[in-house]
Amino acid sequence: MLDHVGLRTRKLKEMMTFYEAVLAPLGYSKLRDFGVAAGFGHGQEAPLWIGEGETDTSSVHLAITAADRAAVDAFYKVALENGGRDNGPPGLRPQYHPNYYGAFVLDPDGNNLEAVCHKPE
Repeated sequence: MLDHVGLRTRKLKEMMTFYEAVLAPLGYSKLRDFGVAAGFGHGQEAPLWIGEGETDTSSVHLAITAADRAAVDAFYKVALENGGRDNGPPGLRPQYHPNYYGAFVLDPDGNNLEAVCHKPE
């Protein structure tokens, strides 16, 4: 249903650096950079865009699929090392379903970013 998601920020360089770092353990990278906006994804698809814009702190929740639980753990570690703030450490979230393994961080603008794996161990 969705083609892409765009986040606007006053901190473009900081946000692009943050997302480059935290998406790498999940297998995603910056694919396009137009100076005022950058697209992230893998292959030819860039479903996540970070763009320059006047905005107040956002309350977006963005969940990104991880290949396995180790990728969720790596995402969380890299996020904290790159200015992300803890919003829920890696672990099972059985309230969603028995195999839901996720980690949550707040990006530099306060968006809730999650890496999630739905596979059993």
